[in-house]
Amino acid sequence: MEMGRVCWHGEAGQALPWMMVLWMIGLSLIVVLVRIAPVLDDAARARTAADAAALAGAAAGEQEARTIASANGAELLEYRQVGSTVTVLVLVGDVRARARAVAVVRWVPS
Repeated sequence: MEMGRVCWHGEAGQALPWMMVLWMIGLSLIVVLVRIAPVLDDAARARTAADAAALAGAAAGEQEARTIASANGAELLEYRQVGSTVTVLVLVGDVRARARAVAVVRWVPS
């Protein structure tokens, strides 16, 4: 090996194939991230919208749950109230999320 020559494994020319492999892996990761990022964003938005809609529904009813879901970019697919428990199902993009909230009435003596 000549002095002053820089290479990874002692043989000139071996660095190029390894660099190509690393570039291909890097580009593959970027493509995967670009494809799944919107789905992950929709999942987070759906969970947030479902939680907010369930809380609103427990406090004020179905119409308020629908309004809050819509304000959070979701469509309210299902609203169910059994006793003081409200369960909602919302849709954001292709992602569905379900949430449950319980209406709590606090009695304050006068």
